[in-house]
Amino acid sequence: MAHNRAHKAQTDAPMAKETCADCPIRHRAVCARCETDELALLEQMKSYKTYSPGTAIVWAEEPLVSLGSIVEGVASLSRTMEDGRRQLVGLLLPSDFIGRPHQESVAYDVVAVTEVRICEFRKPEFEALLAKSPAIGARLLDMTMSELDAAREWMLLLGRKTAREKVASLLIMLARRVCTGPIAVHPGGIIIELPLTREEVGDFLGLTLETTSRQMSALKRDGIIELQDMHRVHIPDLSALLAETGD
Repeated sequence: MAHNRAHKAQTDAPMAKETCADCPIRHRAVCARCETDELALLEQMKSYKTYSPGTAIVWAEEPLVSLGSIVEGVASLSRTMEDGRRQLVGLLLPSDFIGRPHQESVAYDVVAVTEVRICEFRKPEFEALLAKSPAIGARLLDMTMSELDAAREWMLLLGRKTAREKVASLLIMLARRVCTGPIAVHPGGIIIELPLTREEVGDFLGLTLETTSRQMSALKRDGIIELQDMHRVHIPDLSALLAETGD
Protein backbone atom coordinates (compact mmCIF):
# COMPACT_ATOMS: atom_id res chain seq x y z
CA MET A 1 0.00 0.00 0.00
CA ALA A 2 1.77 3.14 -1.19
CA HIS A 3 1.27 6.45 0.61
CA ASN A 4 2.53 9.91 -0.22
CA ARG A 5 3.88 11.36 3.00
CA ALA A 6 3.92 14.91 1.64
CA HIS A 7 0.26 14.87 0.61
CA LYS A 8 -2.57 14.29 3.04
CA ALA A 9 -5.78 14.81 1.09
CA GLN A 10 -8.88 15.56 3.07
CA THR A 11 -12.22 17.07 2.24
CA ASP A 12 -14.47 18.93 4.63
CA ALA A 13 -17.87 17.29 4.65
CA PRO A 14 -20.28 19.48 6.62
CA MET A 15 -23.34 17.68 7.90
CA ALA A 16 -25.45 20.50 9.29
CA LYS A 17 -28.59 18.43 9.70
CA GLU A 18 -26.89 15.41 11.25
CA THR A 19 -27.25 15.37 15.01
CA CYS A 20 -25.52 13.19 17.57
CA ALA A 21 -28.84 11.48 18.29
CA ASP A 22 -28.97 10.26 14.67
CA CYS A 23 -25.34 9.15 14.53
CA PRO A 24 -24.89 5.48 13.51
CA ILE A 25 -22.09 5.01 16.09
CA ARG A 26 -23.80 6.95 18.88
CA HIS A 27 -24.05 4.02 21.30
CA ARG A 28 -20.52 2.67 20.69
CA ALA A 29 -18.42 5.80 20.36
CA VAL A 30 -16.67 7.97 22.95
CA CYS A 31 -19.94 9.88 23.49
CA ALA A 32 -21.94 6.76 24.38
CA ARG A 33 -22.44 7.74 28.04
CA CYS A 34 -23.01 11.46 27.48
CA GLU A 35 -26.05 13.21 28.90
CA THR A 36 -28.11 15.68 26.87
CA ASP A 37 -26.11 18.73 27.97
CA GLU A 38 -22.79 17.05 27.10
CA LEU A 39 -24.09 16.02 23.69
CA ALA A 40 -25.12 19.61 23.08
CA LEU A 41 -21.54 20.74 23.75
CA LEU A 42 -20.17 18.08 21.41
CA GLU A 43 -22.65 19.21 18.74
CA GLN A 44 -21.13 22.67 18.86
CA MET A 45 -17.55 21.37 18.72
CA LYS A 46 -17.73 18.68 16.05
CA SER A 47 -16.97 18.84 12.36
CA TYR A 48 -16.81 16.12 9.71
CA LYS A 49 -13.93 15.28 7.43
CA THR A 50 -13.76 12.70 4.67
CA TYR A 51 -10.51 11.02 3.64
CA SER A 52 -10.06 9.23 0.34
CA PRO A 53 -8.63 5.67 0.27
CA GLY A 54 -4.84 5.67 0.60
CA THR A 55 -4.54 9.12 2.15
CA ALA A 56 -3.15 9.80 5.60
CA ILE A 57 -5.38 10.86 8.47
CA VAL A 58 -2.34 11.45 10.66
CA TRP A 59 1.32 10.40 10.44
CA ALA A 60 3.27 8.97 13.35
CA GLU A 61 5.05 11.62 15.44
CA GLU A 62 3.22 14.39 13.57
CA PRO A 63 1.80 17.14 15.84
CA LEU A 64 -1.71 16.11 16.79
CA VAL A 65 -4.17 18.98 16.36
CA SER A 66 -7.48 17.09 16.39
CA LEU A 67 -9.11 13.94 17.74
CA GLY A 68 -12.12 12.06 16.49
CA SER A 69 -14.26 8.98 15.97
CA ILE A 70 -14.54 7.04 12.74
CA VAL A 71 -18.17 7.23 11.59
CA GLU A 72 -17.80 5.29 8.34
CA GLY A 73 -14.99 3.36 6.71
CA VAL A 74 -11.81 1.55 7.76
CA ALA A 75 -8.34 2.94 8.52
CA SER A 76 -5.07 1.12 9.07
CA LEU A 77 -2.47 1.50 11.79
CA SER A 78 1.05 0.93 10.51
CA ARG A 79 4.67 1.61 11.35
CA THR A 80 7.49 2.27 8.91
CA MET A 81 10.75 0.55 9.90
CA GLU A 82 14.23 1.94 9.39
CA ASP A 83 14.77 -0.06 6.20
CA GLY A 84 11.61 1.36 4.66
CA ARG A 85 9.36 -1.65 5.19
CA ARG A 86 5.85 -0.88 6.37
CA GLN A 87 4.17 -3.19 8.89
CA LEU A 88 0.40 -3.15 9.29
CA VAL A 89 -0.35 -3.55 12.99
CA GLY A 90 -4.07 -2.85 13.34
CA LEU A 91 -7.36 -1.70 11.87
CA LEU A 92 -9.64 1.11 13.00
CA LEU A 93 -13.34 0.55 12.36
CA PRO A 94 -16.49 2.66 12.90
CA SER A 95 -16.70 4.02 16.49
CA ASP A 96 -12.93 3.66 17.04
CA PHE A 97 -11.26 6.81 18.37
CA ILE A 98 -8.22 8.37 16.69
CA GLY A 99 -5.67 10.14 18.88
CA ARG A 100 -5.13 10.46 22.61
CA PRO A 101 -5.99 13.48 24.75
CA HIS A 102 -2.97 15.17 26.34
CA GLN A 103 -0.56 13.47 23.93
CA GLU A 104 1.28 15.50 21.32
CA SER A 105 1.36 12.81 18.64
CA VAL A 106 0.39 9.23 17.80
CA ALA A 107 2.73 6.25 17.60
CA TYR A 108 1.51 4.88 14.26
CA ASP A 109 0.57 6.13 10.82
CA VAL A 110 -3.21 6.21 10.45
CA VAL A 111 -4.20 5.84 6.79
CA ALA A 112 -7.62 5.49 5.17
CA VAL A 113 -8.08 2.02 3.64
CA THR A 114 -11.56 2.79 2.33
CA GLU A 115 -13.19 6.20 2.22
CA VAL A 116 -13.28 7.29 5.86
CA ARG A 117 -15.55 9.86 7.46
CA ILE A 118 -14.54 11.18 10.87
CA CYS A 119 -16.44 13.13 13.49
CA GLU A 120 -13.61 15.42 14.51
CA PHE A 121 -12.90 17.67 17.51
CA ARG A 122 -10.16 20.23 17.92
CA LYS A 123 -7.79 18.79 20.50
CA PRO A 124 -7.73 21.73 23.00
CA GLU A 125 -11.54 21.99 23.02
CA PHE A 126 -12.00 18.25 23.54
CA GLU A 127 -9.43 18.17 26.33
CA ALA A 128 -11.23 21.04 28.08
CA LEU A 129 -14.55 19.17 27.86
CA LEU A 130 -12.91 15.95 29.04
CA ALA A 131 -11.78 17.71 32.23
CA LYS A 132 -15.42 18.55 33.01
CA SER A 133 -17.14 15.37 31.80
CA PRO A 134 -16.78 12.17 33.85
CA ALA A 135 -18.94 10.33 31.30
CA ILE A 136 -16.58 10.99 28.39
CA GLY A 137 -13.53 10.22 30.52
CA ALA A 138 -15.00 6.91 31.71
CA ARG A 139 -16.00 5.88 28.20
CA LEU A 140 -12.57 6.76 26.82
CA LEU A 141 -10.96 4.65 29.55
CA ASP A 142 -13.23 1.71 28.67
CA MET A 143 -12.26 2.00 25.02
CA THR A 144 -8.56 2.18 25.89
CA MET A 145 -8.83 -0.95 28.03
CA SER A 146 -10.65 -2.74 25.22
CA GLU A 147 -7.84 -1.79 22.85
CA LEU A 148 -5.32 -3.23 25.30
CA ASP A 149 -7.27 -6.49 25.52
CA ALA A 150 -7.46 -6.64 21.71
CA ALA A 151 -3.71 -6.06 21.43
CA ARG A 152 -3.04 -8.95 23.81
CA GLU A 153 -5.37 -11.21 21.85
CA TRP A 154 -3.58 -10.23 18.65
CA MET A 155 -0.22 -11.16 20.20
CA LEU A 156 -1.68 -14.61 20.88
CA LEU A 157 -3.03 -14.82 17.34
CA LEU A 158 0.27 -13.92 15.70
CA GLY A 159 2.38 -16.06 17.98
CA ARG A 160 0.42 -19.27 18.48
CA LYS A 161 -2.43 -19.70 16.02
CA THR A 162 -2.35 -21.67 12.79
CA ALA A 163 -2.83 -19.92 9.45
CA ARG A 164 -6.46 -21.08 9.27
CA GLU A 165 -7.14 -19.86 12.80
CA LYS A 166 -5.58 -16.47 12.00
CA VAL A 167 -7.78 -15.91 8.95
CA ALA A 168 -10.89 -17.04 10.83
CA SER A 169 -10.02 -14.74 13.75
CA LEU A 170 -9.74 -11.72 11.45
CA LEU A 171 -13.15 -12.47 9.93
CA ILE A 172 -14.67 -12.87 13.39
CA MET A 173 -13.14 -9.55 14.48
CA LEU A 174 -14.84 -7.81 11.57
CA ALA A 175 -18.09 -9.68 12.19
CA ARG A 176 -18.24 -8.56 15.81
CA ARG A 177 -18.41 -4.94 14.65
CA VAL A 178 -21.56 -5.48 12.60
CA CYS A 179 -23.34 -7.91 14.91
CA THR A 180 -25.99 -7.00 17.43
CA GLY A 181 -26.25 -9.34 20.38
CA PRO A 182 -24.18 -12.51 20.91
CA ILE A 183 -21.80 -13.27 18.06
CA ALA A 184 -23.17 -16.77 17.40
CA VAL A 185 -26.88 -15.84 17.42
CA HIS A 186 -27.56 -14.58 13.90
CA PRO A 187 -29.92 -16.86 11.95
CA GLY A 188 -29.11 -16.63 8.27
CA GLY A 189 -25.63 -15.35 8.94
CA ILE A 190 -24.22 -11.96 8.03
CA ILE A 191 -22.27 -10.28 5.25
CA ILE A 192 -19.09 -8.41 6.08
CA GLU A 193 -16.88 -6.13 4.02
CA LEU A 194 -13.23 -7.20 3.94
CA PRO A 195 -11.47 -3.88 3.33
CA LEU A 196 -8.01 -5.34 2.70
CA THR A 197 -6.51 -7.07 -0.32
CA ARG A 198 -5.32 -10.64 0.15
CA GLU A 199 -1.75 -9.32 0.29
CA GLU A 200 -2.67 -6.81 3.01
CA VAL A 201 -4.48 -9.51 4.98
CA GLY A 202 -1.31 -11.59 4.83
CA ASP A 203 0.78 -8.64 5.99
CA PHE A 204 -1.61 -8.06 8.88
CA LEU A 205 -1.60 -11.72 9.92
CA GLY A 206 2.06 -12.49 9.29
CA LEU A 207 1.25 -14.81 6.37
CA THR A 208 2.31 -14.93 2.75
CA LEU A 209 -0.14 -13.98 0.00
CA GLU A 210 -0.27 -17.60 -1.15
CA THR A 211 -1.06 -18.92 2.34
CA THR A 212 -3.76 -16.31 2.88
CA SER A 213 -5.44 -17.12 -0.44
CA ARG A 214 -5.19 -20.84 0.25
CA GLN A 215 -6.83 -20.51 3.68
CA MET A 216 -9.64 -18.32 2.33
CA SER A 217 -10.28 -20.91 -0.37
CA ALA A 218 -10.24 -23.74 2.19
CA LEU A 219 -12.80 -21.97 4.40
CA LYS A 220 -14.96 -21.47 1.33
CA ARG A 221 -14.58 -25.11 0.24
CA ASP A 222 -15.59 -26.30 3.73
CA GLY A 223 -18.73 -24.16 3.68
CA ILE A 224 -17.57 -21.90 6.51
CA ILE A 225 -17.68 -18.76 4.34
CA GLU A 226 -18.99 -17.72 0.94
CA LEU A 227 -16.95 -15.26 -1.13
CA GLN A 228 -19.39 -13.00 -2.98
CA ASP A 229 -16.54 -10.99 -4.49
CA MET A 230 -13.01 -9.94 -3.49
CA HIS A 231 -14.26 -7.83 -0.59
CA ARG A 232 -17.69 -9.18 0.42
CA VAL A 233 -17.80 -12.29 2.59
CA HIS A 234 -21.01 -14.07 3.60
CA ILE A 235 -20.74 -15.97 6.88
CA PRO A 236 -23.73 -18.36 6.92
CA ASP A 237 -23.07 -19.72 10.42
CA LEU A 238 -21.10 -17.52 12.81
CA SER A 239 -20.73 -20.28 15.39
CA ALA A 240 -19.06 -22.49 12.77
CA LEU A 241 -16.58 -19.73 11.93
CA LEU A 242 -15.99 -19.06 15.62
CA ALA A 243 -15.08 -22.73 16.07
CA GLU A 244 -12.31 -22.28 13.47
CA THR A 245 -10.56 -19.53 15.43
CA GLY A 246 -9.03 -21.83 18.04
CA ASP A 247 -10.41 -19.70 20.89
